[in-house]
Amino acid sequence: MLSDIKLLLLDMDGTLYLGDEVIPGAHDFVRAIAETGRRYIYLTNNSSRAGADYVPRLRKLGFPCEERDVFSSGMATAMYLNERHPGEGVFLVGTAAFARELTEAGVRLTEENPTVVVAGFDTELNYRKLELAVRYLRRGAAFVAANPDWVCPMPGGEVLPDCGSICALLTAASGREPTYIGKPNRNMVDIISKMTGVPNSSIACVGDRLYTDIAVAKNAGALAICVLSGESSEDDIAASDVKPDLVFPSVLELGEALRLT
Repeated sequence: MLSDIKLLLLDMDGTLYLGDEVIPGAHDFVRAIAETGRRYIYLTNNSSRAGADYVPRLRKLGFPCEERDVFSSGMATAMYLNERHPGEGVFLVGTAAFARELTEAGVRLTEENPTVVVAGFDTELNYRKLELAVRYLRRGAAFVAANPDWVCPMPGGEVLPDCGSICALLTAASGREPTYIGKPNRNMVDIISKMTGVPNSSIACVGDRLYTDIAVAKNAGALAICVLSGESSEDDIAASDVKPDLVFPSVLELGEALRLT
């Protein structure tokens, strides 16, 4: 299965690192991709940071990275808003970094009668944001969310509540369900395929979450590779309707397999 793969889309949280702890073998895994003549793009659902912010973060953690190597759910959300809601006022439940990314992409953020509410992985969340978001949603604003992840895995088996959990609160209070933009939406893979010229059938999605990383590969006709270093376990895979094509304990073993193909 790996022999036909030319491009690997790499999840980060739970796949390459947990918090600020690099998963053992992750650096060698990225080297193996390059040494075997393949390309990689860091593909993240984490909308708490702007796509460009991952360049210094990844470099600090020892990973090679240029801006062209990163594609995030925040970037995809900005593209969606500009296509589906051009020029409309948007109220954001998100970080300052996400706000900056949307603004730089031409999205108009406002608290005055917005017609769209956007939610992200908001590590700067406060009650005022929740209150206003519910108010605007109940008044009929469109509901868009960057990613459906329930939690963000952290070292020591701990987690942070992610965008999906925030949206569950907003849905419970407003009765409105969001349109999710990031993984498992196949658009992220389709956009990258168009940007790189690599067909979906020659792309592999590598990640630790069945309902995002593995599902997006299945939805897009790409190879689905699950690593057990983050959120999902073998028991989760056995119980899930979404099945990966390949499973590895971590990217360490995946890197070894790449060198054999």
